[in-house]
Amino acid sequence: MKNVYRMAWSLAGAATALGLALWLVFPPASPFLLASIGGTTVFLFGLTRAPAAQPRALFGGHLGGAAIGIFCTQTFGNSLWVYVLSCVMTLTLMLVTKTMHPPAGATPLIMVQTHASWHAMWQPVGLSILILVAVAAIWTRLGPKMVRYPVKWLDRSPPTIWWGNWEDGEDV
Repeated sequence: MKNVYRMAWSLAGAATALGLALWLVFPPASPFLLASIGGTTVFLFGLTRAPAAQPRALFGGHLGGAAIGIFCTQTFGNSLWVYVLSCVMTLTLMLVTKTMHPPAGATPLIMVQTHASWHAMWQPVGLSILILVAVAAIWTRLGPKMVRYPVKWLDRSPPTIWWGNWEDGEDV
């Protein structure tokens, strides 16, 4: 029964965080961001312990991806190859800096699609992420015996840049 309570508490927290973020960010102004912050909400409230859900990965992935997407679209336009370039550059950044947050892979694509300006780093991207993190940090402390978010502020995600890429798992 306590697992059902914890799940219900997590689901209510996810709904609260996402609802507040969408209300304050105003999604009609940035509809494509919905997919990215929806995925982040799943990580924060469903995979709370995962390194990819911790602030280092969350902020690094989304803000790095946004910066790359904005740079690419302002420099090169929005051709198909610019979408690909911005996503591959974001993947490279997240692997090298160990800030892998899978939903952030959509962020540079969103920035290119919307021809975003540098203001988008704050609104909608930064503000959305701040709201989700704040609600997750508060919400997980209100429920009894919940895993408190963040688990580790600076947890590396992935632990090495080769994690998941090689069959034997060795660092080359």
